[in-house]
Amino acid sequence: MNHAARSPGESPLSRRRARAVAARVHESAQEQTAEVRYEGLVTRGIAFAIDAAIIDLVAVVVAGAVALAVSVLSVSKDSLDTILIAVGGALFLAWSVGYFVTFWSTTGQTPGSRLMRITVLNADDGSVLRARRAAVRFAALVLAAIPLLAGFLPILFDERRRGLHDMLAGTVVVEAPQLSRGSAPSPPRTPRR
Repeated sequence: MNHAARSPGESPLSRRRARAVAARVHESAQEQTAEVRYEGLVTRGIAFAIDAAIIDLVAVVVAGAVALAVSVLSVSKDSLDTILIAVGGALFLAWSVGYFVTFWSTTGQTPGSRLMRITVLNADDGSVLRARRAAVRFAALVLAAIPLLAGFLPILFDERRRGLHDMLAGTVVVEAPQLSRGSAPSPPRTPRR
């Protein structure tokens, strides 16, 4: 650097600070234009296992509370068992569907996805899913699991790591943008093809 170009009161410390700020701004600009990273089978599987544990834990707590309440009542046990099994099954299904559809259509992340730092987005424009598309993705997820989990094999070979459920619903699973303390979440980036 030319000594004549420096300001008279500029110290080496202020130059170092200016370089550090410039480096952070430059790194931030590079991160915003960085290519989207599609997430694979293992990361997604761990996130799903966490979500399944949460769903099951809530179901067990609710079932225990209902069992305690029913044990206090004096009703015929034979007819009540059949009714409780049917109602419990329907409620568990509604709870499971509602869990995924709500999280996918509001934030794009279930608690398991948040822990694994991944998010589900619309494959076309990178936006968060609408409730209808999230419901289609859940139904397709069930279909992908039925033939001995064969619907998840395309994740290993697809360029964007999409399983059968992602292809049917038009979604991708990408690395979630990292948030630093005190920063507001940025809008989802549009995945590149």
